[in-house]
Amino acid sequence: MAVLAEIAGDESPPPLPPSEGGEASGAPSTSSPSDAGGGGKPSPRTSKPGRKRLVLTASVLLSFLIGLPLLLKSTEIHRSPLPSDAIADLSRRLHSNPPSFPCGLHAVFLRSGRVPSEASVANRIEREISTQLVDLPAASTAGNISVSVTVESAGGCSSSSKVVSPWRCGAVTTADLGHGDEVFDELLHSALGGGGEDGMRVYTVVFLDTDDVKESKIVIGKHRHAWVVGKVDEAEFVSIIGKVFVKYFINGGVEEGEAGTVKKEFMPVGSDGNIVFSFSLLNADPSDWVYDWEFEKIGQRMLTPVIEALQPIANINIESQVLYHTPKSSYSYADDKLGGNVLSLGDIPFFVNSNEWHLDTSISATGRSKVLQFVVYIPSARECPLYLQLPDGELSKTNAFISPMWGGVFIWNPPGCSFGSKPHRNLDKMSSEELMETIKIFIGQLRQLFGLKSCYHTQSMDGVTKFITSPKGFAQWELDLLYRHHACSNLLSCLTTLESLSSLVQSLPRMIVMDEIGRQVELSLEAAGLAQRNASLGISDSSAGMLIFRLH
Repeated sequence: MAVLAEIAGDESPPPLPPSEGGEASGAPSTSSPSDAGGGGKPSPRTSKPGRKRLVLTASVLLSFLIGLPLLLKSTEIHRSPLPSDAIADLSRRLHSNPPSFPCGLHAVFLRSGRVPSEASVANRIEREISTQLVDLPAASTAGNISVSVTVESAGGCSSSSKVVSPWRCGAVTTADLGHGDEVFDELLHSALGGGGEDGMRVYTVVFLDTDDVKESKIVIGKHRHAWVVGKVDEAEFVSIIGKVFVKYFINGGVEEGEAGTVKKEFMPVGSDGNIVFSFSLLNADPSDWVYDWEFEKIGQRMLTPVIEALQPIANINIESQVLYHTPKSSYSYADDKLGGNVLSLGDIPFFVNSNEWHLDTSISATGRSKVLQFVVYIPSARECPLYLQLPDGELSKTNAFISPMWGGVFIWNPPGCSFGSKPHRNLDKMSSEELMETIKIFIGQLRQLFGLKSCYHTQSMDGVTKFITSPKGFAQWELDLLYRHHACSNLLSCLTTLESLSSLVQSLPRMIVMDEIGRQVELSLEAAGLAQRNASLGISDSSAGMLIFRLH
């Protein structure tokens, strides 16, 4: 290696050949001082660049400046501006002043005889009722309560200082009780102006002083009024009015934590404001018997008033179908004493057979609509009749049950169904009477799904309490309660969604926000403000149907 290095070091680079031009001219080569001392580096420019080079440089710079906005536009992230300040303002308003609906209570005291009616008596009763209402628990959606009193007798009619009801003195007397409760309910409704007011909801309790009854009776009408018949003193009358108003007109007759009811915060309404009522007739084993029904003719006619009553809460569509080969999943056992098969409550969670019951075939349920299933289950011959047994050992009177947020099931034992009955394999139809009774059971289940009782039986609360049923399935004071809860729930849900969206957009500065999202947010804020204003005025139905948040 050393020898190779020495040989490489002794070698010198070959001399460069002389240029051809130098040989031809024969002139000696001249070199500048820079060439000699600078090792062949070019000399610096002593003159300005040419015009062509300046034009080329300027054109390149100009092209870059022209294309720069296009470059920035092509890489820009579109973000529709969201009204974050308006969302924060809505949050402050709802948290400082939770949504509540003011309402009015008007007490009417129809006294017997020619006792003079003085305004001082009405004012005193008004103060006593107001004092009692402070101590009674009311729903969170109830706002300020305006109390007014009217004292009427043969000697005259006087009212307290502030009257919040269109009561017409002399329109109703104790003699009208002889026409029956249904007729008297409509007479009271007419005396109160027909309930056509658009502002704050006013509830009226009328006391009729009479000696014709042995025990006082309380009747809750299907509108926004109730009446008490009997002979009670003034203190007892004030107590009854307060309890009726708070328990029924404000709380819907449902005690806090009462079993068998669904919380009103979880109404079965889709986020797009649509509900589909799907009614299914299930033949467990068509080899035994097959039943059909005329649901389009009878069922929809009975459900039309219900749909109209719930219109401020949701848009409702109805569907019906008949299915075959739909056995249940749970087991039942034979009971010789009852003469049939018994299904306990512990087996109810396994009753619905999701593998065989093809119920989710709705064509109306699109997007985020809610589907409520109402099922009529016809047992097979070997398990017929099938009864639902309650925990106390008694049989269910309706033979039906509900599943919150899903729907309800009614076990229908067809005529001729008995223990050990034989199949007849004929095509039959449910009679009109049986179908009507079935629809009534489903309406009761619908009431439970919305957080109310299926029905109100005669109760004892300082006397016998009776309830006038409505063809709508819901009394007007019950609908007011549903409207209030639905409006408050929608307001809070809308605020939660808007706050979450605003926080998400602010935390992701490069997130794309389309113009449609911005328009939906503005529409939601406008609807929320209008619903809050209507709530402050006590208009519950308009507030309930105003907030359908449609962000996708």
